[in-house]
Amino acid sequence: MSTQTPARAADDLGWQLGALLTRWRSAVGAVLDGIPAGPRGYHLLRVAVAADVPPTQAALASHLGIDRTVMTYLLDDLCDAGLVERCPDPADRRVRRIAATDAGHAALADVEGRIAAAEDDVLRALPPADRAALRGLLARATGPAPDGQDLCAVVTPA
Repeated sequence: MSTQTPARAADDLGWQLGALLTRWRSAVGAVLDGIPAGPRGYHLLRVAVAADVPPTQAALASHLGIDRTVMTYLLDDLCDAGLVERCPDPADRRVRRIAATDAGHAALADVEGRIAAAEDDVLRALPPADRAALRGLLARATGPAPDGQDLCAVVTPA
């Protein structure tokens, strides 16, 4: 096993990204403790809150890249917590649409504020302008997430 001196770590992108992701995971994970299923529940709640028309359960599963069976259990947990509700589709009563409740809207606003604070803490070594630049550069480097990719799998340790 080789050891790396701090001078070598300073130019090792893999180490830098790994160290940053580890700090981010720890800080944001603590914030998401109150959301059922943690990151997956958070992403589902974000989509439900942002939707002009409540999405179907199948559309959510496809959009977030989550297996339909897993989606059922995830929605059960979020419904039990009062954050979302399954509503019959007026056009097809066999279909359920997923709508965020008032409690879901409030929980998301609270969590997003705490995530922003946690991310500021993770990036505390950078002034605000550099934080914004880093986010912009990372967005350009990664590009958009492919449709159907499980967003949580990318940041969850293997």
